[in-house]
Amino acid sequence: MHPRILEVTERLIERSRDTRSAYLRMIRAAASEGPARGKLQCANFAHGVAGCGGSDKQRLRLMDSANVAIVTAYNDMLSAHQPYETYPEQIRQALRDIGSVGQVAGGVPAMCDGVTQGEPGMEIGLASREVIAMSTAVALSHNMFDAAVFLGVCDKIIPGLLMGALRFGHLPALFIPAGPMPSGISNKEKADVRERYAEGKATRDELLESEMKAYHAPGTCTFYGTANTNQMLMEMMGLHLPGSSFVNPNTPLRDALTQESARQAVRLTKQGGNFLPLGELLDERVLINSIVALHATGGSTNHTLHMPAIAMAAGIKLTWQDMADLSEVVPTLAKVYPNGKADVNHFHAAGGVAYLVRQLLDAGLLHEDVNTVMGRGLRRYTQEPFLENGQLVWREGGLQSLDPNILRPVSEPFSHEGGLRLMSGNLGRGVMKVSAVAPEHQVVEAPAKVFHDQQALADAFKAGQLECDFVAVMRFQGPRFNGMPELHKMTPYLAVLQDRGFKVALVTDGRMSGASGKIPAAIHVCPEASDGGPLAKVQEGDLVRVDGTTGTLQLLIDPTELEQRAAEPAPSEQAVGCGRELFGFMRAAISSAEQGASAFTTSLENLK
Repeated sequence: MHPRILEVTERLIERSRDTRSAYLRMIRAAASEGPARGKLQCANFAHGVAGCGGSDKQRLRLMDSANVAIVTAYNDMLSAHQPYETYPEQIRQALRDIGSVGQVAGGVPAMCDGVTQGEPGMEIGLASREVIAMSTAVALSHNMFDAAVFLGVCDKIIPGLLMGALRFGHLPALFIPAGPMPSGISNKEKADVRERYAEGKATRDELLESEMKAYHAPGTCTFYGTANTNQMLMEMMGLHLPGSSFVNPNTPLRDALTQESARQAVRLTKQGGNFLPLGELLDERVLINSIVALHATGGSTNHTLHMPAIAMAAGIKLTWQDMADLSEVVPTLAKVYPNGKADVNHFHAAGGVAYLVRQLLDAGLLHEDVNTVMGRGLRRYTQEPFLENGQLVWREGGLQSLDPNILRPVSEPFSHEGGLRLMSGNLGRGVMKVSAVAPEHQVVEAPAKVFHDQQALADAFKAGQLECDFVAVMRFQGPRFNGMPELHKMTPYLAVLQDRGFKVALVTDGRMSGASGKIPAAIHVCPEASDGGPLAKVQEGDLVRVDGTTGTLQLLIDPTELEQRAAEPAPSEQAVGCGRELFGFMRAAISSAEQGASAFTTSLENLK
């Protein structure tokens, strides 16, 4: 094992000793009670099976039959989740075939960032993760289940499902993906049309046609944003079947993997004889493996929020410093848009997760001796699924990348470090996704232009006021003030200015997500401006240095002047409309971005 991997793992274990021990005591006490439905009062049990068919009712009366909860994020609004419409019946039938039962225990909300981008609804996007976690808890609260399978893919849905599932960590759990849509037009072509539209060189009809050719079918969007990063991480953490993350929807292989996932969930129950609850599976080493994979693939910056929140749900205290220290020694092995031209289908065809696991294991960058839903040992995930005469089988994945422009060995990486940089200085702490930013653009020292919303920057661009070197300071976009919406509306304008030869950068307490592109962007800056963070003291024309090579985020003024400056008060507009007012109580409870921007952080840390 690489010494840095071991060092970060050991300090994570030590830092989390009390909270992790309390968590394990909780789930072990729950697991020791046996099948919960066997202890329900007769009326409670009757309610729980009243909607079942006769054969399922009889099986549920027998404690040697497993009852598997199905928690689904199905809806028609998310292309990635539309395929889940047929999954419950596939799962139920696969379970009946082996003498077990599946029940849809509950649904969770699933909003699409692509639809709400730049709209008021985006301001409840991050908070929806907490709602999903709570909805998962509601679904599992009936105490009828021996295991659970989770149907979810996209941005806040997988983190929310996993956070909720971990609070029922005495149950075995398996996540079932739906896969990416087939490739449409290239992501580079799509981005080019967006930039031409921002300059007024493409019509709205041309833009719409381009977007609909890119997002054109059921399945995840094909760029390597948060949704597809989620899928890679679930597989790397051993929560998917091997090789299942990027199999396209509505194919025979996809259906076979779904049905086998249901059967595998039963094998992990006490009745199945290989009892492995989720809370025991997901330990510190599994989390470290996930962060290594995040860096090696240049994954979504949203996971600097999600992974600390997920970790805390399992009693583990993961920090940005842990993530940054790992990034220094993990090479970048994948180039998928926005870090490259390829999409996830190309990544999968080039060797995908199986090749990535093999490379990282052989280089001593992953913990091999971990639990997975397939049993002990991550080496199982160097295999790929196939259908042979209609039967699902696994074979060893390729030893060589089939396209070194997309996927490379550790011996010939795209970069000798990962894609994440911890940024710090007198403006606070944040993160930058450097893997998508060309080296010549990673350092910007320029006057600040201060904005409080994306439209103001767009208006300034259209008015010709941004034809210069500058650092855009977009403040009052943090989780406690307005829910931390993603800020992609600015991306085409800043990209155009960079292409024109200007030095531009972004500093914000908001988010840019997995689609963070070629502009150097220090994001998730905390403390956020509305909490009196230093961003609130920046004035128009102040010289700001954003250095992605050293991780420097500095306002270049005299320290005494900075200390004496009054902070700009937060805008007085209230987050009202589109349901935002319903989330006021949650925003008030949310922790800093570095702690996962979670409403649960404080309460979970204090559990003993």
